[in-house]
Amino acid sequence: MSIILQPKDLADLLRFEAESRYSRERVTLIAGHNLTLGTVVATDTATGKIAPLDPADTGSLNQATGVLINDCDATSADNPDALVVVRHAVVLRDALIWPETITAEQRAAAIAQLRDLGILVRVAV
Repeated sequence: MSIILQPKDLADLLRFEAESRYSRERVTLIAGHNLTLGTVVATDTATGKIAPLDPADTGSLNQATGVLINDCDATSADNPDALVVVRHAVVLRDALIWPETITAEQRAAAIAQLRDLGILVRVAV
């Protein structure tokens, strides 16, 4: 019997969001990225576009500003169809996608930044 692997979907990540999609924003993903649902993102304050969180960045991309809730491919050009939870939500910790080189301290700081935005990171029970 073959094994079927089901890709992660929104229910694997998002446990609560406010009514009328208040928690979400449609934003533009900066070209050069192909991100999947659950990626912790940062906003480039100069352009208002998002990219994956980069704790080593010396600009604004080192501050977590949301969690991507759809797959978004901007490999060759900016993609204006990224959906991000930016406020008043609960996401599951195990579904979040972090940079490979993030340290425990940087992850804790990013979770605190998300909490300050009203995005709570919880363990599934």
